[in-house]
Amino acid sequence: MEMYKRIFCVLLAVVLSSRISLAQTKQLDAFESLTEWKAIASDGVRIDIALVEGRTGKCIKIDFDFVTGAGYCGIQKQLPLVLPENFQFSFYLRGEAPSNNLEFKLVDASGDNVWWLNQRNFEFPTEWTSIRIKKRHISFAWGPTADRSLKTFDKVEFFVASSTGGKGSIYLDDFTFQELEPPADTLPTPVISAATRTGNKSQLKLILDGNPQTQWRSPAQPEQQSLVLDLGKNCEFGGLIIDWDKQDFARAYHILLSPDGKTWETAYAVAKGKPGRSYIYLRDQQTRFLKLDLLASARQQGYAIAEVSFQKIEFAESPEAFFSRISLDYPRGYFPKYLQHEQSYWTIVGVNNDTKEALINEEGMIEVDKSSFSIEPFIFCDGKLLTWNDATITQSLEKNYLPIPTVTRTHDDLKLDITAFAAGAPDSSLLFTHYVLKNLSNKTLRGHLYLTLRPFQVNPPWQFLNWPGGTVKVKTIRREGSEIVINDKKKILLSSPADGFGAAVFDEGDVTEFISRDALPAAGQISDHFGYASAALQYSFNLPPGAEKSIALAIPFHENYSTSMPNAAATARHSTSKFWEEKISTYEIRLPASAQKLINIVRSNLAYILINRDRAGIQPGSRSYDRSWIRDGALTSAALLRFGIQKEVREFIDWYAQYQYPNGKIPCVVDTRGADPVPENDSHGEFIYAVLQYFRFTNDTLWLRQKFPQVVKTVEYIEFLRDQRKTEIYLNGTAEQRACYGLLPESISHEGYSAKPMHSYWDDFFGVKGLKDATMIAAILGEREYEEQFAAARDDFKKCLYASMRMAMANKGIDFIPGCVELGDFDATSTTIGLDPCGELENIPQPQLNNTFEKYYQFFSQRRDGKIEWKDYTPYEVRNIGAFILLGQKGRAHELLNYFLRDQRPPAWNHWAEVVWRNPKETKFIGDMPHTWVGSDFIRAVRNMFVYETDDEALVIGAGILEDWVRDSVGVEVERLPTYDGVLNYSMKMAGRNVVVHIAGDLRMPKGGIVLKSPFGTPLKSVRVNRKTSRAFTNDTVTIVTFPAKVELSY
Repeated sequence: MEMYKRIFCVLLAVVLSSRISLAQTKQLDAFESLTEWKAIASDGVRIDIALVEGRTGKCIKIDFDFVTGAGYCGIQKQLPLVLPENFQFSFYLRGEAPSNNLEFKLVDASGDNVWWLNQRNFEFPTEWTSIRIKKRHISFAWGPTADRSLKTFDKVEFFVASSTGGKGSIYLDDFTFQELEPPADTLPTPVISAATRTGNKSQLKLILDGNPQTQWRSPAQPEQQSLVLDLGKNCEFGGLIIDWDKQDFARAYHILLSPDGKTWETAYAVAKGKPGRSYIYLRDQQTRFLKLDLLASARQQGYAIAEVSFQKIEFAESPEAFFSRISLDYPRGYFPKYLQHEQSYWTIVGVNNDTKEALINEEGMIEVDKSSFSIEPFIFCDGKLLTWNDATITQSLEKNYLPIPTVTRTHDDLKLDITAFAAGAPDSSLLFTHYVLKNLSNKTLRGHLYLTLRPFQVNPPWQFLNWPGGTVKVKTIRREGSEIVINDKKKILLSSPADGFGAAVFDEGDVTEFISRDALPAAGQISDHFGYASAALQYSFNLPPGAEKSIALAIPFHENYSTSMPNAAATARHSTSKFWEEKISTYEIRLPASAQKLINIVRSNLAYILINRDRAGIQPGSRSYDRSWIRDGALTSAALLRFGIQKEVREFIDWYAQYQYPNGKIPCVVDTRGADPVPENDSHGEFIYAVLQYFRFTNDTLWLRQKFPQVVKTVEYIEFLRDQRKTEIYLNGTAEQRACYGLLPESISHEGYSAKPMHSYWDDFFGVKGLKDATMIAAILGEREYEEQFAAARDDFKKCLYASMRMAMANKGIDFIPGCVELGDFDATSTTIGLDPCGELENIPQPQLNNTFEKYYQFFSQRRDGKIEWKDYTPYEVRNIGAFILLGQKGRAHELLNYFLRDQRPPAWNHWAEVVWRNPKETKFIGDMPHTWVGSDFIRAVRNMFVYETDDEALVIGAGILEDWVRDSVGVEVERLPTYDGVLNYSMKMAGRNVVVHIAGDLRMPKGGIVLKSPFGTPLKSVRVNRKTSRAFTNDTVTIVTFPAKVELSY
């Protein structure tokens, strides 16, 4: 027996020691030395590190200065560690710095794979503050690894990345690590007790019995009472759900936490409690004891509670998770779709050249600005609250293409049109929302239209880039006469006076709780400590059969605005419609009714491009991609120029050129912080391409000469980069190294290689294009010495590029053009740019080029026909439409076109997101809507159908025109379409059994002539040009050397 006791004692000691070691904290760095810490900074950022007096002993001080606005800097240390199942890092931090992104990063031994916690717009505390980072807070950031689970790391980094820029200092001390117990799947069942007199104490257990039909009820006095819940041990949890009695609930109460039942800390305080269910958000809290201090009862008759339930960590993982849980307790339609894990699509509203844009979703909710609250309509009629879920919903644009969107909700007896548009000058523009309610029934209808103001963006929470979507803070709401003021700065001007208004703090319940009873909150002014207040404007209606009621609001985008405009909504709408009509319709393309949608999409996307731009900066989006890439900007500029929009292109190039680095480098992207230093080696060629494009459509030689010094510097930088791949190792190294000879160095390129930079042929195509265009620019300006120099560089780059392609294909044993040297990856959509705009159709190795697009078409067909499984794609694939036109495969181009049109969501708004998911309800990232780089790719592809220029200076007409279009009585008519050689007009129609093409316009004859493509598949029999027989034709092509021309095609 004594031996068993000794064994038991030993085992007990082992168990206890293991539990102690689990809780022990390991110091990773006390920051008493700098020797192992490495300072890192991107271009345009200064960093200094030093040891100074810290919280305990010394600490590390990091001084940073974002000199050019954007960039990143920080410290790195090799600190290899194998991680347990659950853990926590902690350190102390203080700072004297503007808010920027604070990044804690763990890097593996390869240096390629990174995990992080990125705290965006972090406000640095001025006093020492403990920062705790648990395993669940850390996510995979980037890298090529397939296994994204974090098991070990080699280096740790503390970085500051610019979100607002500026300069400052941060201090770090006492960096520690602690192994934690694995997170529990369930929380312990608490034990409840009363800290004050509560009447029948046996009833207390009813609060925890899981039965909402039973309740604990206190005596009327004393009014202040306390309940204590004991979890038995310290536990992490996310909050509480409390089910109060409908009458005897707490108007005021506090939630307090304690690890020991002695020292208490207030975690949440309610001053305006509500009957029924209350939700308490307690993110990342840990406690053993929780006290509910009941301070004021609703009618001084004591308190009654049916249930108090602790919620797991996930409950308050984010405000979005919190509201998603709340939404489950309400009828569908009371909350945005995304809170019930369903995608909702949207479009944009704004004016040209402004920095502000609103969003309207397909249900009619309007987000009034970036990261701002939304206005959503509800109808109360015949004792029921009508929501988007109770309606048949359709969408439209004014004239089917102007950027004035409308959502129509049709209920059984009522129809509600919700229209949004923007008007006014940039920097003083306003958003207008217009609601028209119509009685569809044969009886008079009475009720209320409620326009609710709620802390939800249209932009959904899985939109995580740049301007994250989801919830948004609404801290204050007040009415000031005919204005509603949100967060003390954003105004809603009541162009149509409201019949009522009320606002509620979160603890009183969402405003839908009130309007579902056809009531308003009592307060006209509130301040919400939690920051998720809501409100409603009430408009009464009394509509005879067929009658309408119209309501308008104006929401200024800026502090300064025209005070007369809010009262002239109809005039503002007319001026907005007129502006866009004139701006995007300088040309005319008339097609049969079945095809006119194509031109509507072109027009809409031209407008969306101008709305998305922020002042001079052309941007692909207004939320996730609210930045200006030279890549997107150059190709989008090319699209604008092809449809007569020039001024904005010049403004963009002039603005972007300011950010060229002294060494000639063109930054990949510029935003409000300045130039981003991340190398993307396509940027340099794209800048030169944009410069020449503007000249080709304007012939502005004076402007071109002003840009020439920057073109020269850019060419020098391209050659500087290429020289890095002309060293001995690339001349005589491994097969892969030799395949990199003379190329541009690896980069993340068009972000296709963001996991790990590669030697991307996308970069090289644009490098060659840049040198080709630089050579032409020098020739135009008569700079013969530069012309010869650039031509030599161009020819050498071409030679290296195609030698590399052949080696890379041989190395990987493939018969198609790869996306990069290293991977042998198939990416036809990337390869398209070799054809257009880079003009290398005749030089890219064959048959591999044809194989590439044959392989793509086979993949496309199988996906379209449901023969392969797929989850998503990017509509950048619309570039393949233009590629097939250039390859002479018109039929395939139209197959692609018809397929991609199906994935405009919703179709009536004429645009695409950046990502299309097979399941339209999929709750995953889709980029911006509209994504106008995709839109510009589509514009360029459609333009190729009607006209395109070749590298040998020919003008090709009609390469994508269908036989059905020509046979229709409308035929095809093109007017005032810009080209390199002037403005083109032409028509293509039937005349008996022949096709007659009239070609005219303000056009000089292209050096390579005009090439007319036959619209029919039948071979041409004879051709007459200006009534004369022509021999200059093939089965499907006519070469024309006179202008203007009447061309008669016989089959």
